[in-house]
Amino acid sequence: MPIFAFIIILSFVFYIFYKVQYVRSRRPMEKKWLSAKSSIALGLFVSVFGLNTLFIQQTIVSYIIAAVFILIGGASVWAGIKAYRHFLPYARREAEELNNHS
Repeated sequence: MPIFAFIIILSFVFYIFYKVQYVRSRRPMEKKWLSAKSSIALGLFVSVFGLNTLFIQQTIVSYIIAAVFILIGGASVWAGIKAYRHFLPYARREAEELNNHS
């Protein structure tokens, strides 16, 4: 399905984007926050890849592999959202402190 292909490509692009931002960042809390965002993007990539597999190939083996991909991707998205919510206030505070010192 074309929508799945679009989401797969878009989520992979966001994953690369956040990883590049992670490498360029010098602030520790911002790095953890960006890592959480990249985890969400990668989890979405893996989950949608598993969903796409369900529609492309319809064999028992592909159903099992798709289920594993969907579970692993979903767990990565869930963990990424939890980390994102945890580190967001710290990253904001870190950015505000940096702006106040300038």
